Amino acid sequence: MRIAHNISGMNTSRNQGIVKGKLGKSLEKLSSGYRIVRAGDDAAGLAISEGMRSQIAGLNQAMRNTEDGVGMVNTGEGALQEVHAMLHRLETLAIESANGTFNSVARVNVDLEKKEIMEEIDRICKNTNFNENELFGSGEPTVPITPPEESDTVTFQIGPSGEETMDVKRYLMSSKALGLMGKDGQTEMELGTPELANAAIDTIAQAVQAVTVVRSEFGAAQNHLDHTHNSLSVTAENMQASESRIRDTNMPDEFTNFTSQNILMQATVSMQSQANAVPQSVLTLLQNA
Repeated sequence: MRIAHNISGMNTSRNQGIVKGKLGKSLEKLSSGYRIVRAGDDAAGLAISEGMRSQIAGLNQAMRNTEDGVGMVNTGEGALQEVHAMLHRLETLAIESANGTFNSVARVNVDLEKKEIMEEIDRICKNTNFNENELFGSGEPTVPITPPEESDTVTFQIGPSGEETMDVKRYLMSSKALGLMGKDGQTEMELGTPELANAAIDTIAQAVQAVTVVRSEFGAAQNHLDHTHNSLSVTAENMQASESRIRDTNMPDEFTNFTSQNILMQATVSMQSQANAVPQSVLTLLQNA
């Protein structure tokens, strides 16, 4: 029996420190919900997890981008729906004015309504925007006019990489761009005589077809964006599940480990007191000597 060095106590103390460290890490994982709290827990897993988190963030933003894109094309399509309604009214007015039963006063009134309709078409096509981005191109159409005439494109970022983009065409959509002009392509279309009204009927029909083409472009873009959003959503969900398996704590397994370490800690505390009792027994012998 020795009292200069308590080797048993030192051994017990060392093991107690190891168990205490493991118990602390287990508590950290249980309280945070993460299996990897710091790089030392799993360096390779951390690198993979961080890469996945970057992809997930990109996918989530791409989904928001597609939602904004849907909002944008819906705004444009809604505006053109009203333009279509006004063109149909113009067509009705032209057919009415072409009828020989109309007198000059009635045709003047028809022409006044036509003027108001064309001004409203110009206002809608000029002022329709999404987040201050014009939905219809600005500028003068070429002559002779063959609507619809493409102005430029709006590019949507629909994925987490720089190559995942989608272009939506913008068209010139003013009354002049729609061809609602006289034969010279410069002066406003007239409905004041049966001859002028008859000539205008085909012009208006062409404008109706032009708006139909642009609305179809918007509709196709919306369907594209809807499918893209669904695809991004599924990919983000699967990526998140994979990242969770790497990074998150398996709570039942970790709680089992915590319970084991807790029992070991209690055992080391008990053994520590037993190891410290050995030198005490030497003092008892000395006292009885």
